[in-house]
Amino acid sequence: MPRLVCAPPFSPSEPVTEMIHGVAVTDPYRWLEDQSSSRTRHWIDEQTQYARAYLDGITGRDRIQTRIRESLEVETYESVESVGNRYFFRKRLAIEEQPCLYMREGPSGDDELLIDPAKLGSGKHTAVKSIRVSPSGGLLLYESKHGGERSGTFAVFDVENRRTLRDVLPRGFLRGFAFAPDEKSFYYVHEPHDSARAGYRAVRRHVLNTKFEDDERIFFAPESETIRVCLISDRERLGILVYRLVDTMRTDFYLKSFEGGGPPAIVLANANYVFAPHFVPGKILALTDQDAPNFRIAELRLREDGDPRWINVVPEREARIREWRVACGSIYVSYVQPTSMRISIFDGEGRPLGELPVPSGETIRLIGGAASSDELFFERESFTRPVSIYRYSPQLDAPVLWARRNVPFDSSQYSHTQVWYTSKDGTQVPMFLMGRREVLAGGNHPTIMTSYGGHGVSMTPQFSVFVAYLVERGCLFALPNIRGGSEFGTDWHMQAKRRRRQTAYDDFLAAAEWLIQDGRTTAAKLAIFGGSNSGLLACAVMTQRPELFRAVVSMVPMLDMLRYHMFDGASCWREEFGTADDPEDFAALLGYSPYHRVAQGTAYPATMLVSGDADGTCNPLHARKMTARLQESSCSGLPIVLDYSEFRGHSPVLPLSDRTRALTDRMAFLVDQLQLRV
Repeated sequence: MPRLVCAPPFSPSEPVTEMIHGVAVTDPYRWLEDQSSSRTRHWIDEQTQYARAYLDGITGRDRIQTRIRESLEVETYESVESVGNRYFFRKRLAIEEQPCLYMREGPSGDDELLIDPAKLGSGKHTAVKSIRVSPSGGLLLYESKHGGERSGTFAVFDVENRRTLRDVLPRGFLRGFAFAPDEKSFYYVHEPHDSARAGYRAVRRHVLNTKFEDDERIFFAPESETIRVCLISDRERLGILVYRLVDTMRTDFYLKSFEGGGPPAIVLANANYVFAPHFVPGKILALTDQDAPNFRIAELRLREDGDPRWINVVPEREARIREWRVACGSIYVSYVQPTSMRISIFDGEGRPLGELPVPSGETIRLIGGAASSDELFFERESFTRPVSIYRYSPQLDAPVLWARRNVPFDSSQYSHTQVWYTSKDGTQVPMFLMGRREVLAGGNHPTIMTSYGGHGVSMTPQFSVFVAYLVERGCLFALPNIRGGSEFGTDWHMQAKRRRRQTAYDDFLAAAEWLIQDGRTTAAKLAIFGGSNSGLLACAVMTQRPELFRAVVSMVPMLDMLRYHMFDGASCWREEFGTADDPEDFAALLGYSPYHRVAQGTAYPATMLVSGDADGTCNPLHARKMTARLQESSCSGLPIVLDYSEFRGHSPVLPLSDRTRALTDRMAFLVDQLQLRV
């Protein structure tokens, strides 16, 4: 039997009622939005003690932690970038808390340590990552951040002399950066943390070893918090992108030669479509959805009359473009299809050159490559095989393994299949099922399910230690390809966007019903989980059909959908979700907003909400308020717990020991609720 829990801490209800478009909306826990108040901090402490009393007492927790530690304490490589004969990457030795920055001379050279975050003197929660390498490979711009904060500190590292230069951009947001071709200066767009001019956006040039207050300003945009300025560059040109969030995203594009003087010249103005440019020698290529909902790659040619001309290079296909890279003199384009991925290769004029083989059931991500490079790096993984990094070039007979993550998981015992089910409106939706071979063969089993359902993000086979541990315990894993993603092109996304968001939730609920009706599981054995937008999904369906699920894990979610856009930079998602400022958006949001759908006296599933102080993407107020409301309303007697950390943010940068403890808590929670054998 699941472990019994005592009553949760008391959360005072202090209702705030507002009239929104003629509808009275009550918020009983708005006081929990104030993160720094003594009341909120005391409430968090009480919730932590309550959660620990339950989680630490779960039978077999020590054995769970041992297995999780074995899975996480493995050597990892990531973020490979090549410049000339040098390779830069992040690497973490098996028992290190954080990855370090390394370099390798030549593809078979030794791994040379450049930057160790443990030596920065700010504790295990400090993480580093490479941002940009100079054209010669002699300089490296890297970011250091503490905990999961969105902002960071940016420094230039002298690779030859193994030292960090004094040219450090203080804590803030670096929106754009480019080394000058001579590597004696750099161009940047930096927004300092807590700046007195929050809407000031400028491009500046900084000469190394000089004072930042002497930097030359070469461009500035109108002062507004709804504007972002970013940079792209090659050895000859600097491109300036100005994004303006008005009714929709509008883009301006400016061009400046490093050699010539004068201000940047505008090339594209007020573009109301996706425009993601990339410099190749003598050309400007761009990914765009202009006249191509599933995206195309086009060349932007500049004419003397000032009007740009578009030349199709890679035309739109039925499948949506997921990623693209220019390397080895070719264009590599990945496409997501309902049952597989494809990577097509084109020459610079768009003529097809063939395909990069993608084994069935695998996901490939293009991670490294440049127009001047003769090689491409990509990652491969599947449900049963952890991430491996490969190096490829036309000169090689086949891709060459660069690094493999050796997680102790016997993939030979597991497999996956794909089924189709009917959603509420009659639409056929595919779903991956994965588990032990005997579990896939049939029968009633504990089941875990997740999906995403937003932002056009397609769900493809990926390895997860979270899932691996549970399928080892005999669970079936289900991953429906619900609408809101792009598995069937942009239209699949549009069918569940903004005021149609409920479509994604209907698809997910139909998947749960199919699993139960097909005899694969029962409501008492079905758990769901998700993070960010997927965490919203998990709580949305739980509040609509609580009787369908035994347990829910929702990590770093947004849950108060009437107020989400008022915090941090979340208003940039108004195109995806809409906002309560619009009457039609408001009606749709109120219909599914998990925080507002919680009803007194309802038997809700066991629920674990995960968040932390440092999350500036999905503000932790959502998890705090939802925890209080669920604890006060649920009559099921099942635990409602909050896993909260002052260091947790939206980025996965917690140190190894924290990640081990957090994942152990989630596994212990699900093992207890689904009654799995440890």
